[in-house]
Amino acid sequence: MNHDRPLSPHISIYRWPITMVLSIMHRISGIAMSVGLIALVVWLYDAAAGPEAYAVFLAVMGSGIGKLMLFGWSLAFFYHLSNGVRHLVWDMGRGLEKGQANRSSWVVLIATVLFTAAFWWVAS
Repeated sequence: MNHDRPLSPHISIYRWPITMVLSIMHRISGIAMSVGLIALVVWLYDAAAGPEAYAVFLAVMGSGIGKLMLFGWSLAFFYHLSNGVRHLVWDMGRGLEKGQANRSSWVVLIATVLFTAAFWWVAS
């Protein structure tokens, strides 16, 4: 038995394709949006509970951590949306070639940044 032979590529020599990275990010953004849904439910509950509870919610979400969470959720939303559109195009049988998939990956990332920036520019 040859014990000198590696069993699998080591992380330092294996380059992750951008399509694989975006696939992992798509799952992570879906989880992040699920957590954001909990915040949405808390917002609705506090709005219904009265002005005191709603004021506490606004104070938490207006803090630095709250704004960071809102920014993260908006980033996850726009990423998930952009990547979902890409998957719809793939479902039609288009853009499946390696070069096309790599280009559309970069389009998804650029669209995510642009949509998130535009959202926060309009919201501020």
